[in-house]
Amino acid sequence: MNPEWIERQKPPRLERRLAFEDYEGTRHFLEKAAELSERSGIHPDISFGRTYVNITLHAEEGAQALSEAQRDFARDLDALAPTQEDA
Repeated sequence: MNPEWIERQKPPRLERRLAFEDYEGTRHFLEKAAELSERSGIHPDISFGRTYVNITLHAEEGAQALSEAQRDFARDLDALAPTQEDA
């Protein structure tokens, strides 16, 4: 998993901010993230602006930690994200 993910404990969650060169890049990422969410059944909290996206993955209700499926989802989002050279 990309080291830009920040793991928090109370409540358990992963957070990451992604930067994009322009709105087109942001929109493309959001569309791919939506497809991934529909396939996986995992729906993170997402907020965005013209050139950034904030993502928060919360542990399932009542869980004390994130599931392996949620961590896999974060890794899958990493694969959709631009590299430092792209952003």
